[in-house]
Amino acid sequence: MTNTTFTRHLRDVLDGVDVILSDIWGVVHNGLEASPDACAALAEFRKRGGKVVLITNAPRPADAVQRMLRRLHVADDVYDAIVSSGDLTRGYIAEHRAEHVFHIGPERDHSLFDGFGVAFGDVEDADYIVCSGLFDDETETAEDYRATLTRARERDLFFVCANPDIVVERGEKLVFCAGALAELYTTLGGKVLFAGKPHPPIYQRALALAAEAGAASLSPARVLAIGDSVRTDLEGANGSGFRCLFVTSGIHAAELGERGNPDAASVAKLFKGASKPPIAVTPKLMW
Repeated sequence: MTNTTFTRHLRDVLDGVDVILSDIWGVVHNGLEASPDACAALAEFRKRGGKVVLITNAPRPADAVQRMLRRLHVADDVYDAIVSSGDLTRGYIAEHRAEHVFHIGPERDHSLFDGFGVAFGDVEDADYIVCSGLFDDETETAEDYRATLTRARERDLFFVCANPDIVVERGEKLVFCAGALAELYTTLGGKVLFAGKPHPPIYQRALALAAEAGAASLSPARVLAIGDSVRTDLEGANGSGFRCLFVTSGIHAAELGERGNPDAASVAKLFKGASKPPIAVTPKLMW
């Protein structure tokens, strides 16, 4: 695991960092409760002049994400701004508001469409698909959608993935996300727009928000990305030239041994296929 170290403290990897882009689910909370240590660490970085943008693949607008964070008792002073894949998805919907959309996902994600007056259809009469998740992520997998997606491919429907995550942690359980359906659709030959991490548009928007908040520098070398996913957080950081602090107690926790004391050999194995390892690994985010 070349150039990667273990650390217990965020403060030990902040030399030359002006901006933190932090994942939310798996770092700030686990889907059920917030991490007080992570919240305190980000708030302390801001007190010392740094800027924090929370960057999430949540398929909801930033204001809806903020309401959820408040329900979990994440204080507003933990961050300067939020950017979500839902925000980018809404941009696409706004440009195609005259078309019929087939929405795959739960009712709670309908805020994606608020204010656009779009008409909804099914796989047989829609013009494109917006996928924000599975209808029932407690019981379903991507395979339950193979027949529907095969028909969508036959009709050559464009697929907008509002959450590129394959899975997320809910408590200590992993549940499938829209990214799992998007990946299946690509294997069927379908065209997909991935609205969030690890793709560049969401990072570009995050840096723009950091600039609005008064960041001292937007140089990639002075940005630290924090996350718990190799596929989205680490590879997204690598693709944009940011350093990455990797949190091991998130979605990969079961692969790495004890949550509070990850196994070094297992961690090295996890990063073996990555384009570049993170600069540091920590069990949980704390100052």
